[in-house]
Amino acid sequence: MQRIGIYGGSFDPVHLGHLLVAQAAREELELARLFFVPAAQSPFKQASIPLPGKVRAQLLCLALANKPWCTVDTQELEREGVSYTIETVRSYTTRFPKAELYYLIGADNVAALPQWRAADELAAQVQFVVIPRPGQPEVPVPKPFRGVRLQGWPLGVSSSDIRARLKAGQPVDHLVPGAVAEAIRNNRLYL
Repeated sequence: MQRIGIYGGSFDPVHLGHLLVAQAAREELELARLFFVPAAQSPFKQASIPLPGKVRAQLLCLALANKPWCTVDTQELEREGVSYTIETVRSYTTRFPKAELYYLIGADNVAALPQWRAADELAAQVQFVVIPRPGQPEVPVPKPFRGVRLQGWPLGVSSSDIRARLKAGQPVDHLVPGAVAEAIRNNRLYL
């Protein structure tokens, strides 16, 4: 059975931590493909306004250029408005009816899973892959959700830290792929 990974998030901007998580998920779960799905607007972050979706998708494409097993899926950007995971998962169950679906989720979002839209349906359709945060305790996956903990290489970097560094005029070359750093500089993003 084909194993498909779905990695949703703002990716504002994509960074090396995201890429390490992707590689760890591919290896640990033996994924055939991993889809990065940038959200139009997170229902849990409605106060924050990310860069336009088209720009975030372009940065993702730059970051994933040498990873043929990764694909940027812009369906949530195309739907616009608030992005709900269940709508994306329904799309994948239709596109890949015989695949085993894995949804990557940050450990900081696990406790809120029962509050997600159509939570019971979501729990039945995908297995969650919990991305640990360095220094944070392990969070159990609530019932009826199924989940595994990614062992990988957790990296203590976040997109919000990168945005703050850029706003302060500090370099981020060590935190994002080279092509992404160059695009951020050339287009004066996050200033």
